[in-house]
Amino acid sequence: MGREKTPVTPAVRLLRAEKVDFGDHPYSYEEKGGTAVSARELGVDEHCVIKTLVMEDERKNPLVVLMHGDMQVSTKELARIMGVKQVSPCSPDTAQRHSGYQVGGTSPFGTRRQMPVYMEEGISTLERIYINGGKRGYLVSMTPGELIRVLKPVQVSVGILVS
Repeated sequence: MGREKTPVTPAVRLLRAEKVDFGDHPYSYEEKGGTAVSARELGVDEHCVIKTLVMEDERKNPLVVLMHGDMQVSTKELARIMGVKQVSPCSPDTAQRHSGYQVGGTSPFGTRRQMPVYMEEGISTLERIYINGGKRGYLVSMTPGELIRVLKPVQVSVGILVS
């Protein structure tokens, strides 16, 4: 009985309802540690840890961007692809209002509001991804194909390697 119980978050409920084969990965959460901490704690490449970023366009329409943990989003390129003037990250309070999740525990699954999802295209080439399960200190793993099946994201090339 050394295994922790799966937290029952809106994300986990949705994954179960969609019959997604996913793995549980609880870890020790560190404030402002980001994907570097979760990758280190789980012993996986940070490139395979996917960030869930809640952003909005100039009209305050929210959207979700999924990005490799070791990359940043070119908001200029994303805005150009979307055909809007600008895209910017939401404040933590606004992100929580849109997603229903606390920053650091934001999952693209089971969000409070339906939002368009944009995914860095390189994510689809990975064997397995690690993404937030809706709680700080809890990631779920799955194949990119499962994520694509459930979220139907728009695949984009907007990643910038962080040096």
